Amino acid sequence: MLAKLYRKALFRVRWHYLLMATSALRVVYWRSLGMNIGPGTRIRDLKVTWPHRVSIGSRCNLEHSIYLNIAGPYADRVSLRIGDDCFIGSGCEFNMTHSVVIGNSCLIASGTRFIDHDHGTLPGVKMKEQPEVHAEIEIGSDVWIGVNCVILKGVTIGSGAIVAAGSVVTKSVQPCTVVGGVPARILRNRQPI
Repeated sequence: MLAKLYRKALFRVRWHYLLMATSALRVVYWRSLGMNIGPGTRIRDLKVTWPHRVSIGSRCNLEHSIYLNIAGPYADRVSLRIGDDCFIGSGCEFNMTHSVVIGNSCLIASGTRFIDHDHGTLPGVKMKEQPEVHAEIEIGSDVWIGVNCVILKGVTIGSGAIVAAGSVVTKSVQPCTVVGGVPARILRNRQPI
């Protein structure tokens, strides 16, 4: 019985209090580099190219191994804006040359990729020399994106929508719609709350 209580206490210290302390230190570190982070947000392990171009709302939970890759030269504008009360799962990647905007109360599962650009496809021009094509990605509020999804340039996902695990979203999704597949298609509609 005593051993069981010890394991519970150790688990609680390791996963709750230690996480809170290390998260607070990470928040201070990222804020010192110019990242805007709201109160109550927990951050584990991030990799960020331009921290001053990231704004994270209040009470968010960002798991480990998240990559915020803002490509291009120095600029003052915000390229990634995450609303309040959001969850971002481990291993997510935000690969941007323009911008990604995420509304409030969104759940983004592990391994999801947001890519707001790609290469042109002009004939007779080498791929690495193709002009870059980019467009903003916008995610509404109360959106759930399942594990290992890919959200591509120019997509808007309406509030209350659900994207099924493993989907590749190439076109905008209407509010309160459930989509899935490669490429993502409408599976059904939800009733708004």
